[in-house]
Amino acid sequence: MKTKMIKLIICSFILSLAIQVNANAQSNSLTTIIKQHFNETVQNVKSTDDAEQKRVHLENSFSDILSAIDRVEKSSSLDGEDAEQLASLKASVSDKLNQLNGIDGYDEIQDEDLDDFTDYSQQDMEQANRNITISLTTALLIVIILLLL
Repeated sequence: MKTKMIKLIICSFILSLAIQVNANAQSNSLTTIIKQHFNETVQNVKSTDDAEQKRVHLENSFSDILSAIDRVEKSSSLDGEDAEQLASLKASVSDKLNQLNGIDGYDEIQDEDLDDFTDYSQQDMEQANRNITISLTTALLIVIILLLL
């Protein structure tokens, strides 16, 4: 009985270490996935000359990221640090969407400036150097939701 208990404790400890390592690797993966998602948007925006299509691509991308974050916030119990990091990401993306549409005190991005705004948004996401270190469960939820949208 005592041997089984010791084995159970050791296995639990090893499993918890494996999950922590996996969560750290997953956080880097999450940042990469969000960047890849927006890079695809940049390619779509730059591949069309129609300003309305450019606007639609940008709005859909920002909305998809915001929807994924909202779903994660509602469907999982986040610890304080995860919630803060997601809130920061959400605020940044929401700010870009507001700039695009000219709401919340911003002037609407003019059609001829959409390519520049796209580059600016991409640079902001690339250079923000946000190290999103959320839990593995939260990261997986965001990835799955972004893939489904």
